[in-house]
Amino acid sequence: MPKPDPGKALEVGERVYLREPTNRDKAEIVARNAASRALHRGWVTPPTDAHTFAEWMVRCRQPNVQCFLVCRLEDGAIAGIYTLSQIVRRLFQSAYLGYYAEQPYAGQGYMTEGMQLLLRHTFITMKLHRVEANIQPENVASIALVKRAGFRLEGFSPRYLKISGRWRDHQRWAMTIDDWQRLRRRPPAPSPGREPRSPRAFSSPGTRRSG
Repeated sequence: MPKPDPGKALEVGERVYLREPTNRDKAEIVARNAASRALHRGWVTPPTDAHTFAEWMVRCRQPNVQCFLVCRLEDGAIAGIYTLSQIVRRLFQSAYLGYYAEQPYAGQGYMTEGMQLLLRHTFITMKLHRVEANIQPENVASIALVKRAGFRLEGFSPRYLKISGRWRDHQRWAMTIDDWQRLRRRPPAPSPGREPRSPRAFSSPGTRRSG
């Protein structure tokens, strides 16, 4: 496991920081995903061996994709992963957001803090206008995560993405920089405590439709 190195962080919070993945993370990510199979089943299909990790790293390096590791400040452990994909510039300035937590750190608030860091990086550093998360309606914890962050429910897409061999319905949750700035001006709310203890804090990556 790499030692914590906030000097390489993209964003730093109270308990976690965001950084980009490297090939040195292969052993930890593969091991955590393998240990999290029950947690991830039906929601996401992350890399669980060297081959799929290599494919994932190729995807992370594409110009329209950016991947972020949510790392604990205390020990550098990877608690979760966020991915911005289908990043489109010019008139759209938008991206799709996918994410998942890792065992044994799910349900401890790391993804909630990581989301705040991710949104700050998305709107301030990357200067995007909008981010969209597509979530299965049964994914209670993931929906609670985007609600806490201030995302709006925009609609419902039946049989939207094929995950684990099935076409699955998804809700579309979104946030613009205007929403985010408005939320930042509000007085801080009391801490919600830990995330719901449910194996469902995951969002599927969306697919931009042409036309």
